[in-house]
Amino acid sequence: QVQLVESGGGLVQPGGSLRLSCAQSGSIFAIYVMGWYRQAPGKQRDLVATITGSGITNYSDSVKGRFTISRDNAENTVYLQMNSLKPEDTAVYYCYAWAQPGEWLDGTDYWGKGTLVTVSS
Repeated sequence: QVQLVESGGGLVQPGGSLRLSCAQSGSIFAIYVMGWYRQAPGKQRDLVATITGSGITNYSDSVKGRFTISRDNAENTVYLQMNSLKPEDTAVYYCYAWAQPGEWLDGTDYWGKGTLVTVSS
């Protein structure tokens, strides 16, 4: 069974930094895209950043220049370095992967359970 497990959330003051990690476990054939989405209270889940296996990244405009996504392909782990955090970054952050669970199976979306990031003084 494929699982994505996030860690690294917590409470931080405005202007501070946090680093989120997400590790994939379970048998899988290939992971093509990994990334992060976030959902603030009362709002929809939105893209934060994604990264392909070859290192191509995509960021939402709201985090460009402040957040950096990276990936360890050997460990099937994705990271999100968040700097200059703002109160509006407060949300549950979800790890995402688009992966092929088996050689003869279609690509599938996978989600972690989420980790809460609170930016407040």
